Amino acid sequence: MSFVNNYTPPAGPNLPILPESEMYGPDPYDVNFAFPLHLGSLESERVRLTPFIPAIHAGAYWEGIEPHLTEIFRYFPITMPATLAEFLSYIEKYYRSNPEFIMFAIIDKTRRDETRPELGGSVAGVIALLRASVAQLMAEIGYVVILPDFQRTHVASNAVGILLEYCLQLPTASPPGLGLRRVHWTVHPDNTASKRLAQRLGFKHEGVLRWTWVLPQSRSSEGNPPREGDSYAPRGGLDTVYMGHCWDDWENGGREMTQRAIDRQMV
Repeated sequence: MSFVNNYTPPAGPNLPILPESEMYGPDPYDVNFAFPLHLGSLESERVRLTPFIPAIHAGAYWEGIEPHLTEIFRYFPITMPATLAEFLSYIEKYYRSNPEFIMFAIIDKTRRDETRPELGGSVAGVIALLRASVAQLMAEIGYVVILPDFQRTHVASNAVGILLEYCLQLPTASPPGLGLRRVHWTVHPDNTASKRLAQRLGFKHEGVLRWTWVLPQSRSSEGNPPREGDSYAPRGGLDTVYMGHCWDDWENGGREMTQRAIDRQMV
């Protein structure tokens, strides 16, 4: 029996830019998420998480992040969108179209945005659930981006703590959660601040997965050097630190650790 392989690789590393009519998604915006959303469970005294709706949140987010792209994404192992159009296309392709992914806007309720009073605060960044599995009752908290004006405040600990609680609380709790058994956190080995934040919220170090990422061409000289003859040479690679917070951690002190982190005045 004969066979063929007609696979054609993508034309290039850049994300195709969607037509402007598709960048902002449908109206009303369909978050297309596999789990239920309980908005009352996604809020603390100072911070609220709400599904990231490009038409509402993208302008404020991009204004805050554009001057700091290199600094903010230095620990991200992928090519990050460099323009608002690229970012919107990225969200539409990799988040809204995938029911296991959802991105949230982080709203700092303690700071009023005079130009956008309808937000009930200021857009302080974004945070996401990745690979949220209904079958395995697990998810990853990731794509955590805190805008520079909100770093070293209460925002990061509140945003992560809110989402962690939402994942691990039982659906019968008040406010209700998703009842997941595991939430994990992956981090660049050199990102000390991210590891410290996760530890304060009860995540436990589980190990290092070696050579999990091939770095993009724009950062080919970073990371671990590839072996001689590597087909991706001279692009470096990265290891990934894995941390986890499971339901039994949560029930045995993790809930209290998370609440203490949320109640802190500074991260």
